Amino acid sequence: MKLWDKGISIDNKIEQFTVGNDREIDIHIAKYDVIASKAHAKMLQSIGILSAEELEQLLGGLEVLAAQIEEGSFVIDAQFEDVHSKIEFELTKTLGDVGKKIHTARSRNDQVLVACHLYYKENLQLIKQKTKTFFDTLLGLAETHKDKLLPGYTHLQVAMPSSFGLWFSAYAELMIDDVYLLNAALKTVDQNPLGSAAGYGSSFPIDRELTTKEMQFSTLKYNVVAAQMGRGKNERTIAAALGSLANTLSRFAMDVCLYMSQNFGFVTFPDALTTGSSIMPHKKNPDVFELIRGKSNKIQALQSEMVLITNNLPSGYHRDFQLLKENMIAAFEELKDILDIFNYAIQQVIIKDIDLNDDKYKYLFTVDNINTLVFEGQSFREAYQKIGGQVQDGSYVPDTSKQHTHVGSIGNLSLNKIKAKFPEI
Repeated sequence: MKLWDKGISIDNKIEQFTVGNDREIDIHIAKYDVIASKAHAKMLQSIGILSAEELEQLLGGLEVLAAQIEEGSFVIDAQFEDVHSKIEFELTKTLGDVGKKIHTARSRNDQVLVACHLYYKENLQLIKQKTKTFFDTLLGLAETHKDKLLPGYTHLQVAMPSSFGLWFSAYAELMIDDVYLLNAALKTVDQNPLGSAAGYGSSFPIDRELTTKEMQFSTLKYNVVAAQMGRGKNERTIAAALGSLANTLSRFAMDVCLYMSQNFGFVTFPDALTTGSSIMPHKKNPDVFELIRGKSNKIQALQSEMVLITNNLPSGYHRDFQLLKENMIAAFEELKDILDIFNYAIQQVIIKDIDLNDDKYKYLFTVDNINTLVFEGQSFREAYQKIGGQVQDGSYVPDTSKQHTHVGSIGNLSLNKIKAKFPEI
């Protein structure tokens, strides 16, 4: 069944190419198409297109489909082009001519658009919630290990003293910036596009404020052309936000992989969280963190894909938009899994004892020692040259007693202030 079927057969090869795997992808938005159809039916009844009895029938039929979707028994068979045609078919099969009325005053264009908006809204909120869970885990680890010193590096060279508390809370605070972007993306899609039809509105006296309220959008996309032009723009905005969070997770995963290696040896994990080698019995590989890194990097590439598909399209609908759904939805599902597994795994981290008296960390405190001389009255340049000379002639002996006390330093992590910054979910 095709919503645009006019009784003309279409070439099978053309149909296979144009439909692609929409049936499989559309399972993810089926729930939201039902939500939008309920709101649309109520609106049609309010303007006299449907009777109260017809509305009751349609809402009952849609409830049945919603239950099937929820329990996983809803299937988009090969005879259907997409979820929209499947739902209309099922309503018509059950309700007869009443089912045929559901598509009045809307197009498949605004039908898929509003379903995607609803999917994006709910899943951006889920991403935010999972990010908050991970954020809380990291702040908890920072508090637990705040006194455990860790060598800090620049250019992968020993630089200055850091701590596990500073490391964990650094990534926690970075995720606040990611949530700011998620909120911006959420605001972008929290606008009802239903009623834009094929992109130029409808001659029916539809009530778009009613559907906006029914679907709990904050506002509507008033201009019908702008509503359709949001397709592609929404995806670019969301991809940028997901990519920002994925970047934070990828860098953190890279740190974990690096710190697990024997050359660093700062952290380890229970054997059950690592994998071995088929020929090297000593191996304890951080595969889960490597996959987090790789999957996160893949999500970061999504923005470029969304831009390239849509950046030179003129106004109006184009079939290119069909290509946006698959990888957008895949990115959401992947990122939710990444946040879950990262949160699960990092809670089991084992912090190893680091001997900062080891010769390779000898110069970790040079800056602190320069600052001590400055406090004693020397200029910074004189102190720098004195400690630098000691390093060069081999006479340098580190003094590890200097304390860091300013806000955000190893001696004053300000975890409560970081926690308070996290936006409301």
